[in-house]
Amino acid sequence: MQGLPPAGQILAFPGRPPNQVGFERSELARILDLYGRMVAAGEWRDYAMDFARDCAVFAAFRRTADVPQMRLEKRPALRAKQGMWTLFGEHGQVLKRGHELANVLAPVERRLVKVVEG
Repeated sequence: MQGLPPAGQILAFPGRPPNQVGFERSELARILDLYGRMVAAGEWRDYAMDFARDCAVFAAFRRTADVPQMRLEKRPALRAKQGMWTLFGEHGQVLKRGHELANVLAPVERRLVKVVEG
């Protein structure tokens, strides 16, 4: 059994795109940490995730039946251009784009500070 990868390791086949884009563990931990703090502040109550061939999406809702208050997209195809992370507002407007997740989540972090202080 020599030459086999360790159990649980994901293999990428050269020249073949992945079936879907997902969040890495560290990215998801950061996103869910922010979500938990927004829930504790009473701003959000529900979330949804969608994984497609070209992007992964995390959306946060004030109420379950509402449109998302915030939508975060990860599009690896844009990594070399404008950055693979995009933060959308409640009405679909682009709030922030970038290469680093922390920088893209900064507007939501600032809003959380205002909610907690106010």
